[in-house]
Amino acid sequence: MPASPDGAPLPAAGISRFVVVLLFDGVDLLDVTGPPEVFALLQRETGDTTGYQVALAAETMDPVTTSAGVRVLPDITFEEAAARSIDTLMVPGAVDVDDQRGVHALTDPTVVHWVKTLAGRTQRIASVCVGAHILAAAGLLDGRRATTHWSTARQLAADHPSVEVDADPIFIRDGRVWTGAGITACLDLTLALVVEDFGEAVALRVARQLVMYLKRPSGQSQFSVPIEPVSTTRRMDDLRHHIARHLADRLTVADLAQHAHVSERQLTRIFKTELGMTPAGYIESARVEAARNRLESTDDTLERVASVCGFNTIDTLIRAFRRKLNTTPTEYRSRFRHSRT
Repeated sequence: MPASPDGAPLPAAGISRFVVVLLFDGVDLLDVTGPPEVFALLQRETGDTTGYQVALAAETMDPVTTSAGVRVLPDITFEEAAARSIDTLMVPGAVDVDDQRGVHALTDPTVVHWVKTLAGRTQRIASVCVGAHILAAAGLLDGRRATTHWSTARQLAADHPSVEVDADPIFIRDGRVWTGAGITACLDLTLALVVEDFGEAVALRVARQLVMYLKRPSGQSQFSVPIEPVSTTRRMDDLRHHIARHLADRLTVADLAQHAHVSERQLTRIFKTELGMTPAGYIESARVEAARNRLESTDDTLERVASVCGFNTIDTLIRAFRRKLNTTPTEYRSRFRHSRT
């Protein structure tokens, strides 16, 4: 394989990987446009060679209206795609929002049928955001570990018990099947595909053009405590604010129950009902989030970060980071430390 001036491997001249991105009415626009943008930047970064040939495929050649109201023209039909060998099949998703602002992933039977068909012609399959629900409906996630956008993770687990749903990572690879979390995580997943195809150095050059933090590790959490669903009761709001103000303190279930004027059993039930986790799990998530912010924005030592965020010891901080982010505090800081000018 030829190399660029910096020694990174380049795609061979005249050889391209055929990528099919599915199109259907109501599809999330960024899910469709994000990955091709990454693939296009690869070509720009590597000169005149062609790394990927991307085709948008739909049931017919009629314009498809996305969730943003933007109409997109397909390049080929599903039937035409099925007549070719496909290197990568990318499956975006679509959602419906009910009157209570609840988000539900949609799975069109026709799209599911074509995913099953195209999967047999494909070397590698990747879902973007809630596209994981379509892969699951097609039986492609049975017995596999997968992720999706945090807002529909419970739905995915309930609808498909044979899928090991992990709502935390920004993307997961299980064999030839990749699943990605929501929104901008599609860029991280696509960069990981570029790494697999053409190496780390080329992917990092593309990431710089995207003004991204190079390449986020797949294990980085898609969750950030402040963006979790706002609780529906004033009592839970008060508890969350109390925890945020006292992260360095010894926070026990008994202490929180006393603060909320409820029993310990009732407190645990409240957390599971409203936040989907135990009080201890939420406290650890809040502490990890605070530690992430300090690692990104300060020069605090790990000992200082552990103390201020309530971990007390560096070992406890490291264990929490491995559980939540599948990385260490030192590795996290090296990737995401904000540079000072």
